[in-house]
Amino acid sequence: MFVLTSRLARRNMALRDMSPEDIMEPLPLTEPVLLILLSLAGQAQHGYSILKDVERMSNGRVVMSTGTLYGALRRLLDDRWIERIEERDSPRGRQAYRLTPHGRKNLQAEVNRMKHLTRLAGLRVATKES
Repeated sequence: MFVLTSRLARRNMALRDMSPEDIMEPLPLTEPVLLILLSLAGQAQHGYSILKDVERMSNGRVVMSTGTLYGALRRLLDDRWIERIEERDSPRGRQAYRLTPHGRKNLQAEVNRMKHLTRLAGLRVATKES
């Protein structure tokens, strides 16, 4: 958790670091993995939906091949960040994926890390412009 305290802001223009217990797995995440997790944060999805959502979220900047997607999904499954679920009424027994509680905590830790970096960058840039 990051907290900008007025004392630190006035004195050092710095932010408090994340505590080690806040970080469950090695971070940072690659952009494609972050986007996959964000895609699954709202609801369970199957592979093609994840591919399209990642492309949409990145405004077409991140376009993954199916090999890249399924390799990332395999690692996330192995690390228990996501789990596989069977879709009901699927004609081909298509598999969907959803975040596990462990994955959601790790995603939140990455979001917190990125917020910290964004605030720090804003403070440093503002200091140089003053």
